Amino acid sequence: MFRWYVINTYSGHENKVKANLEHRIVSMNQAPRFRRVVVPTEQVIETKDGQKVQAEKRVLPGYVLVNMDLNDDAWSVVKNTPGVTGFVGAGAKPVPLAQTEVDRILHTGTAVGDRPRTQVQFTLGESVKVTSGPLSDFDGEIVDVNGDQQKLKVLVDIFERQVPVELGFDQVKKID
Repeated sequence: MFRWYVINTYSGHENKVKANLEHRIVSMNQAPRFRRVVVPTEQVIETKDGQKVQAEKRVLPGYVLVNMDLNDDAWSVVKNTPGVTGFVGAGAKPVPLAQTEVDRILHTGTAVGDRPRTQVQFTLGESVKVTSGPLSDFDGEIVDVNGDQQKLKVLVDIFERQVPVELGFDQVKKID
């Protein structure tokens, strides 16, 4: 019976492990036992140098999902793949994932119009410089971060007073 299992890998080697595992499945004639090997990723929007950039981030760094019919041969193919440190599960026996968890991780249950998630790179208390708008070149301190709307509330010194100003992520840059 085909079930989803999670394998643990060296962090940062997920795509290499996926390629190695797919190659081993074919070369060891185990293709009937495997359906899919997946490195779960999601689209996020980051703000870099005032520009919005869409990037792909791993949902589970250090893990790869495998849809397979588990037996001793299939277990051996996965376990002996370079970069694999083992299966996730209690003891020596791998534990399959529930289908609801698989759907959540692989985003199969999401709506068609979902937007990419925004990667928030600002933190409370951080100093920033306003780069555009009427307050351009003013410095301020972040007092609120709203990642969903990509807005910041920044305290800016105007006429020796701290004034809260709402700005977009693309209107400020961090001060080093």
